[in-house]
Amino acid sequence: MSDSQTGTVVKSTGSWYNVLMDDGQIQQCRIVGRFRLEGKKLTNPVAVGDRVTVESNEQEEGVGQIVDILDRRNYVIRQSPRRKHDLHLLASNVDQAMVVMTIVQPNLKQGFIDRFLLMTEPYDIPVIIVFNKADLYGPEEMEIYEVLEAIYEDIEYDVQLVSAINGQGIQELKEALQGKTTLIGGQSGVGKSSLVNAIQPGIGLHTKELSDYSGKGQHTTTFAEMFQLHGGGAIIDTPGIKTLSFNHFEPLDVAHNFREFFQLSEACKFGGNCLHRDEPKCAVKYALDENAVSELRYINYLTILEEIEEQNYWERNKGF
Repeated sequence: MSDSQTGTVVKSTGSWYNVLMDDGQIQQCRIVGRFRLEGKKLTNPVAVGDRVTVESNEQEEGVGQIVDILDRRNYVIRQSPRRKHDLHLLASNVDQAMVVMTIVQPNLKQGFIDRFLLMTEPYDIPVIIVFNKADLYGPEEMEIYEVLEAIYEDIEYDVQLVSAINGQGIQELKEALQGKTTLIGGQSGVGKSSLVNAIQPGIGLHTKELSDYSGKGQHTTTFAEMFQLHGGGAIIDTPGIKTLSFNHFEPLDVAHNFREFFQLSEACKFGGNCLHRDEPKCAVKYALDENAVSELRYINYLTILEEIEEQNYWERNKGF
């Protein structure tokens, strides 16, 4: 490798990074120096999808060192699940994201959808909401699906029903991923890895069954990794997510990133400063009374607001 080249990070294990160099070679790298994101503390300063500058490492033959991160056009970030004062970068430079859900095995946690959307909405990243395991849905599950499909399509999210087992909806999903870099996330056990393997057989993602004892998913991905798709595009597979929290948000950030609430806020008495709770002449509350916005979304919104407010301000901003 010459003294300085650029490439894209395609795998991150926390201390090692695989970089797909612009010449097509994979270079294993470490990072040099400290990288920060807008002054925030990161558990992983370099993310899969980052465009980076790599130089030779004089101390370790065959190992490169990442010395610079090129400008990101966007990124997806969350509160670190282990270090509550820090942030964790899931990916960068993505064209869209896909959240994988299921209504059974494990049972649906609808609030996770809204938390995932709150993670992507600030950066205007389009999201596909995919309900997997359609082969297991009976009439009751289909009724739940149709309600959720209506809620999210009404606010202009793409909703798809698929089965990694019998192939339902897989071709349509393939077409939605072609030519784009897509971040894929979801809670453990929803069949994310099986779904990706159905989209492109042999891609190499590992799968596990649900735990017989707990009925909960087991983590099969322990680090983020990018996989190239035949015919163009790539997916960034991420570890199964148990919870999503937002120590880097203030309450108004939440209000501004529930898209239908933000659109309605122009008609609120307090405009963009309205939190849509007890304020007078709140357009969102009026819409809720008229069943013009989703009560499910509103309940999840209030829950996230309360979580953020319960975190002591100075604790939430410690080290930022």
